[in-house]
Amino acid sequence: MLLTKNIKVGNLNKLIISCIIIIFLNQTSYSQINDNNFIGSYTNIKILDKISSKNEFVNLKNGEENIYKDLAIKVMKCTNSELDDNPEIKAYIQVRDLTKNDNDKVYVFNGWMFSSSPSIAPFDHPVYDIWLVNCY
Repeated sequence: MLLTKNIKVGNLNKLIISCIIIIFLNQTSYSQINDNNFIGSYTNIKILDKISSKNEFVNLKNGEENIYKDLAIKVMKCTNSELDDNPEIKAYIQVRDLTKNDNDKVYVFNGWMFSSSPSIAPFDHPVYDIWLVNCY
């Protein structure tokens, strides 16, 4: 009689430990999937030509270099936190000026750009201004 009770308790412990492991694995995989939903494949930026005073919306595919007039723009990554009360759109952007032929690898802008606070990391160019609009 004592032997069967110990076997039942041992099986119950195995069941409880298995359930805890399954719940833990489900939570970690869910959080990874949930985080990936906010990383976009495309980025919308607004470019102001200071000479002509014209704005233009440009849709960029992340990871590809796009040529806009005298600028080569490449968005490496963008994220969107749309579940917050104040949604924040962030993008890592690299911009080269194609009119400067002395060095192709020097970026006019290379860093994170924030939609809510463009003054944190401003894009400083004599002809163009760039603002981050959307990430999807």
